[in-house]
Amino acid sequence: MSAKRILIIDDEADVREIAKVSLEITKNWDVATAASGDEGVALATTYHPDAILLDVIMPDPDGLTTLIKLSKNIDTCNIPVILLTATIKLATQKAYAEAGARAIVVKPFDPGLLGGQIETALEW
Repeated sequence: MSAKRILIIDDEADVREIAKVSLEITKNWDVATAASGDEGVALATTYHPDAILLDVIMPDPDGLTTLIKLSKNIDTCNIPVILLTATIKLATQKAYAEAGARAIVVKPFDPGLLGGQIETALEW
């Protein structure tokens, strides 16, 4: 069985690095990162990740806009997206669920538990 491929889209370099290293070490997964929503959408179409971790609060385009772009793209619409966010409002959760988000991981996350949270959310 080949390693899972994960794409992390987050504008904060330290968050990208912590998540990347934790998933590589704890799960031995192949992890790519993108610093913006547009970069992430472009990378997702060529990298074909098994899942995407997407930051909600980013400069233009924000997480919801990026999620919608991913869900409307024929190359990325079937990739499960897990949101990374420090703020969760029920109204916001509904909008993200309607746009196709599969789960939410609250920041700051525990790097040692992140891989397990992804596996649980996606029933891997």
